This record gives sequence, structure tokens and C-alpha cells, in this order.
Amino acid sequence: MTRADADSWDIATSVGATATMVAAARAIASRERDALIDDPFAEPLVRAVGLDFFTRLIDGEIEMSDDDGGAATWLITNVMAVRTRFFDDFFIAATGDGITQAVILASGLDARAYRLGWPAGTVVYEIDQPKVIEFKNATMASIGAEPTAQRRAVSIDLRDDWPAALRRNGFDDTKPTAWSAEGLLVYLPPEAQDRLFDDIAKLSAPGSRLATEYHPDAGASMGRRAEAFRQRWQKHGFDMNLADLFYPGERNPVVDYLSEHGWRVTARDRTEMFAEYGRHFPDSEELAPMRDSLAVTAIRQ
Repeated sequence: MTRADADSWDIATSVGATATMVAAARAIASRERDALIDDPFAEPLVRAVGLDFFTRLIDGEIEMSDDDGGAATWLITNVMAVRTRFFDDFFIAATGDGITQAVILASGLDARAYRLGWPAGTVVYEIDQPKVIEFKNATMASIGAEPTAQRRAVSIDLRDDWPAALRRNGFDDTKPTAWSAEGLLVYLPPEAQDRLFDDIAKLSAPGSRLATEYHPDAGASMGRRAEAFRQRWQKHGFDMNLADLFYPGERNPVVDYLSEHGWRVTARDRTEMFAEYGRHFPDSEELAPMRDSLAVTAIRQ
């Protein structure tokens, strides 16, 4: 399914299906002997979506290691585990330092509002497509899950006037905020990426913090990786090309853009991030394009 300016989706189609993919990865990673994360909600959310491929994947019925010597399974468990832990730690540190507002952009099946130990009085805003929010609200209620913070779900497309919707739900732009844009930027056109950061900056009081990612060669390297996954997934009855969901075009480097627009920025590449969490990112040629991906944190000045 190729992207269009006015396209929409639920949790089982288009960009929404990638949220299910990520939740399946978190479910698998949570079971590892030396797990970096603990997401008890990932598995029930994946099961509720009902996509057979991902259900069989978390049940261990699909062994992708047979296709490529284990590289696909390694990517699912380790890359997503490190990425999830990075954003977990970001929110824990920000709220631990007194920030009481958190905003999760394109929240998908993210369960941080339910599984992190938020300080008393923290308000967590989740923004996503209406169908995605509706699904998660219903599923979490059906399993008796209770938020560990004051959760406010904002049902709106990020291409619409989401800042106004956020304010209508009680967001206070005079207070510092912790923002996350996880697994999001490649699904935005280049100009929309800049607009997103501009909108965040307008809503961010001094001391606000932002965590995101940047893939310097997003189009080429991620497109090749997406096609490789598609070829493996087709063997198991799931035909989705992630590359069709990415927007092409030259992007402003995130570190430079944020630095030029009032943020103090820190960035670590994937090798550094893996080492920080006691993991080693392989030196293989196949994974080389992913090595330069950056985990980015920034503070509003």
C-alpha cells in the first residue's frame, strides 16, 4: 500500500500494522533471559489485533532464523529492545527530574502509560489516529489494565492541527514537557518532519525534553532492509512492504535542525546505544547501514 497525503489506517493496516510489528517485537524481547525491557501488555495487544502472522510469531510457530541464520530474529529482539529501553529511560529520567507532562506522538500500541512507574501527578498524552486510539482503549479496558499515570488519549492525525487538539485535552504549554517521536519520522514527508519539530518547539516551555531517532540514509538502507523482510514474511503468508510506507526525499538532519531551533542536542549511534545496555551491535556488512542510526535527546533552551 503506497502512501497518500490523506491516507488513514487502523491497527491492522498500513502504518498501523507496523505498530503491531513493533509490539510483537517487544513481546518477544520481554521473554529473553537477560531482557532489557518488560512489557506485559505487548502480547495481549498483538493477540487482540488478530493478524495471524504476528500471532504465530509471538507463539514461536514462525522461526525466521531458518531463513537467514538468525539475523531477522536478532533484529526483532535486540534492536527493538534497545530502542524501547532508550525511550523508557528517557521518560523515567525526565519525570524523575520534575517534568509532569509527557507526550507520546504516534503512540500506536505503546503501553508506557500503563507499565512505567510515573511519579504522582504525571499526565501522559497519547496522540494517534482515531481508530488506533479506539482499539487500544477498548483492548486495555478488556484486560483490566489501569494506567499508572493520568492518561489522556488524543485522537487525531499528526497531519491535522494536533497542537490545538492537545490543548483541548488540557495540555499546558507553560510547563516543561517530555516528548517522544519513536519510530515515526520515516513515515512523514521531509517537510512534515520539520513542521512536526516546529510545532513541538512552539509548545515547549524552557527545560522541555525531546527523544527521537534519526536514520541518515533512511530511504536506501531502510528500504533494502524492508524488502529483505518482505521476502521472508511472504513465505509465512504476510505480504507487506514497509518501504511503501516510507516517504522519500532528502531530509534535514535532525541534530542540525533541532540545534538551529533552540534545542541543546545529544546523539549516540546504534553501536554506542547497544554498548550502553551491555549489547554488541554486529560488525556484519548486512547490518552496516543501520550502524549510523542515531538516538537523539534534546533539551529546550
